[in-house]
Amino acid sequence: MRQAEITRNTLETQVSVKINLDGTGVGRFATGVPFLDHMLDQIARHGAIDLEVEAKGDLHIDAHHTVEDIGITLGQALAKALGDKKGLRRYGHAYVPLDEALSRVVVDLSGRPGLEFHVAFTRAWIGQFDVDLINEFFQGLVNHALLTIHVDNLRGTNAHHQAETVFKAFGRALRMAAEADPRAAGAIPSTKGAL
Repeated sequence: MRQAEITRNTLETQVSVKINLDGTGVGRFATGVPFLDHMLDQIARHGAIDLEVEAKGDLHIDAHHTVEDIGITLGQALAKALGDKKGLRRYGHAYVPLDEALSRVVVDLSGRPGLEFHVAFTRAWIGQFDVDLINEFFQGLVNHALLTIHVDNLRGTNAHHQAETVFKAFGRALRMAAEADPRAAGAIPSTKGAL
């Protein structure tokens, strides 16, 4: 079982993440940021990943530190759970619609952090959640999981739908990339011999 548990404590946040890449999509979230809990549940459910995230942060200021640090800690847990990446597909992609919205996410377990985030949200806030924090979440994740991710919202007029399609597509793309490749015979999927 490819599992990891990471705890990260700073003066701004305390974050704990448990992940099982070979799970069934069970999630448990208590971050103090309800919309983020909803989005993390999309990653778990659509990625078939068991995921638990608990966080306490300086929400009296705003949600920025909490959301970013959850991305960082999830990235650390993901890197640990992926291990040396032998025998994995490495690449994954998904298109996910939700009513009028459609997003595409492409993942490369590259060993190099890279984020291309192209989402023109139709409004700045979803309830009490600042949509700028979605980019911060993914930047923290890629920096510490050492992934390359391309995120494109292709269309959408409802910001909630735009965000939800991004997180669902990320879950599906990650699921594909992290799957065992039966033709890889346990090899690392790179001509360099390392990821």
